[in-house]
Amino acid sequence: MLKRFSQTCRLLLVSLMLISTSLLSVSDLQAKELEAAPEFTHTAPQEWLNSKPLKLTDLRGKVVLLDIWTFDCWNCYRSFPWLNDLSEHYAKQGLQLIGVHSPEFAHERDTAALAQKLREFNITSPQMIDNDFSYWKALGNKYWPAFYLIDKYGLVQAQYIGETHAGDAKAKEIEAKIVELLAE
Repeated sequence: MLKRFSQTCRLLLVSLMLISTSLLSVSDLQAKELEAAPEFTHTAPQEWLNSKPLKLTDLRGKVVLLDIWTFDCWNCYRSFPWLNDLSEHYAKQGLQLIGVHSPEFAHERDTAALAQKLREFNITSPQMIDNDFSYWKALGNKYWPAFYLIDKYGLVQAQYIGETHAGDAKAKEIEAKIVELLAE
């Protein structure tokens, strides 16, 4: 009986090892399909507001929500209350909200006007000024507003497009994904 028990334990152990190996392979395959977020393209202090210049590599271990916006976009404005609440709620758990201001019109390249809009909408998160669209292009972005979720390892996990409000379906989906990524 002891011999049979020992054989059963060995079979169970081998089975568990095979299962865990196959699960690791699936995870590795999924990770390979994800793209690394491009490093921020603007590194001079005058190219950031509300923060010193940041590097994505310095944010490893945090979940990053990028908000691609421009200050004459009403759809962008309407998303700010939700973004501010989200940031405030999850910041202590490791969420970092970062705005990327990519201007649609020439007058939106004015840093003083951008700073005024940040004060007007009570936006305190770091803001990269992307006047030359280099980060926009690095992301392959095409829309305002657009939101990119980057996991703790620097991989782009999701992209969402369009105005978002607390309680709408997209906001719930984004928040659920943030909670999932924070728990990793």
